[in-house]
Amino acid sequence: MAKALNFPLAYGVTRDIGNALGSWWDERRDFIQPSEFVLSPKGKVMFSAYSNAPVGRMDPAETLTLIRYLNSIKT
Repeated sequence: MAKALNFPLAYGVTRDIGNALGSWWDERRDFIQPSEFVLSPKGKVMFSAYSNAPVGRMDPAETLTLIRYLNSIKT
């Protein structure tokens, strides 16, 4: 990583953790496919994306737009 982050990042996820998350494990190449989550400050999953290919992964700019929208409608 180029710089420190102010949010959690999972690295080295095991197959057991991936299974608990409901992620896809690539059997042929033996690694987890992307499992992306946006969490509230209290740790609640606000939305998620699971992928088994490059299509369907969260786009950073679109994700930020959605987070800003969700924050704007909070009551």
